[in-house]
Amino acid sequence: MTGKRDIVTVFPDGACRGNPGPGGWGVLISHDGVDKELFGSEAQTTNNRMELLAAIHGLRATESGATVSVYTDSQYVRNGVTQWMVNWKKNGWKTAARKPVKNQDLWQQLDEVAGARAVEWYWVRGHSGHPGNERADALANHAIDRLLTG
Repeated sequence: MTGKRDIVTVFPDGACRGNPGPGGWGVLISHDGVDKELFGSEAQTTNNRMELLAAIHGLRATESGATVSVYTDSQYVRNGVTQWMVNWKKNGWKTAARKPVKNQDLWQQLDEVAGARAVEWYWVRGHSGHPGNERADALANHAIDRLLTG
């Protein structure tokens, strides 16, 4: 039987200064009382791409087959993975309006990495004081600061 301590908790977040503009992603991963922090940046990107990259990197940092709870403040990521993606895949990565899915490359990566784990997706309100989400946001902004200051 899987206990609570066997669940890996992932808090991904993305940030962008300008949209598009310099962006960063940050992830807090908690498992068995141990926290791990990851972050990265891109010089010219969008907030949605950073949100997706945060989720991808967070899941990649967990073991294949792991049980993972992902808490994201991005409705785009949560709805995309839990609602929209199944139809995008059926429609050859086209939207209901028959247009190409934006950020298809990242959605496909997220689909692959999430598919190798038992993932539950949860939405949390951004900037509402949730400690995991606030830390992920700080990491994403730290990544942008490092990018901009060299």
